[in-house]
Amino acid sequence: MNIDNPLLLSVDTATSCSSVALTRGGVYGGVSIAALSLNSKVTHSRRLLAGIDWLLNENNMCLADIDALAVGLGPGSFTGLRIAMATMKGMAVAMGKPLLGVSTLDALAFNCSGGQALCALIDARKREVYRRWYQPDENTIYRAHGEIAALPPEEMIKEVTGESLFVGDGLLSYGDQLKTVLGKKMVMAPRSLFSPSAEAIGFLCCEQLEAGAIMDIETAVPLYVRSSDAELNLAKKCNS
Repeated sequence: MNIDNPLLLSVDTATSCSSVALTRGGVYGGVSIAALSLNSKVTHSRRLLAGIDWLLNENNMCLADIDALAVGLGPGSFTGLRIAMATMKGMAVAMGKPLLGVSTLDALAFNCSGGQALCALIDARKREVYRRWYQPDENTIYRAHGEIAALPPEEMIKEVTGESLFVGDGLLSYGDQLKTVLGKKMVMAPRSLFSPSAEAIGFLCCEQLEAGAIMDIETAVPLYVRSSDAELNLAKKCNS
């Protein structure tokens, strides 16, 4: 493994966007070698491995060149999260490479810049959003400031105390509602930043690799945040 400047293969399929990237290095001074993002009606299971193969071939690389594998943990689409995790777990076992993961919300925040608080939002369906708050560190990198939660946008609005930056596909569903209530307190990131970036996943996970925060392949699971419909229905049956 190239310890000083590791090459990471990263993926994120937490939303409708499939994102794959090859990055070298971490948060400070890291370089994006190549990235591919697709937002279509084709399922992640059909395009993720094809995207990985294409990215490697176009850059004259092979799996043996990869130092570590990184995955966006979510929250987001349960099916999308399972596909990404299962794919990267399988590759990590087959390749004997470290597996790392960070929240998709963290990746959304990483690509933003500003001095105010930031709220990353992903549409959770059922009239809810997955949200997490961030504050910039001394190097203006947005770092998590609180836990991830699934809640109605009306409840999230109550958390806003001053001018705040917002990013994520939750704004596609609730941006107008938030703007009506928050007014000048709401600053919206460019729409081009609403989809998660596997490049950001790679840079953040390289930071974890340097800290030795490697995931246990046997126990690694996505950040679902809330229970699935199947789990809720089973709980109802057990309690009835």
